Amino acid sequence: MSVGIRLIAGLGNVGPQYDETRHNAGFWFVDRLASRGSVSFSQQAKFFGEIARLSAGGESVWLLKPSTFMNRSGQAVAALASFYRIPPESILIVHDELDLMPGTVKAKLGGSHAGHNGLKDIQARLGSAGFWRLRLGIGHPRTLLLEQAVIDFVLHRPSREQRAAIDEAIDRSLEIIDDMVAGRTEQAMHRLHTGA
Repeated sequence: MSVGIRLIAGLGNVGPQYDETRHNAGFWFVDRLASRGSVSFSQQAKFFGEIARLSAGGESVWLLKPSTFMNRSGQAVAALASFYRIPPESILIVHDELDLMPGTVKAKLGGSHAGHNGLKDIQARLGSAGFWRLRLGIGHPRTLLLEQAVIDFVLHRPSREQRAAIDEAIDRSLEIIDDMVAGRTEQAMHRLHTGA
């Protein structure tokens, strides 16, 4: 059995104007996870973000919301990972995913950043792409038949139906966190991807 997840970082942009935008889906996830575990975030300047400590899967895990903007997310992730000696394979990054439709969610280890600026910065600062990703589908303006630039799309709110689908995907994802933290990653992915 592999070593489990010790750091879960949700990606987003700080500020009330961004709270409900698609690019903040990672924040929505860790907020729900913290709420479910009855823990609250506190600002920690040395980690460039808000952190919380959660008990899951019989282990202790850090939750992180970088306070840098999206394209500097790696500054926060690398600072916390370095301080607590957490290797990349024990890090789960939760982020919005243009290539998946709202309501779809996928977990994977490693891979390219596919142009996602938050992932790009995390890879650069960790010096590795070997971390876990939880990809929350938000759709792509092209697939959703919208005449909208990608940057404009991710910085806008999803429709009510799209938000409901994303929330439902978050609910399903929360169910696998204990397995991910306990190192049962294959079991977690099977459950997430098949509903079994």
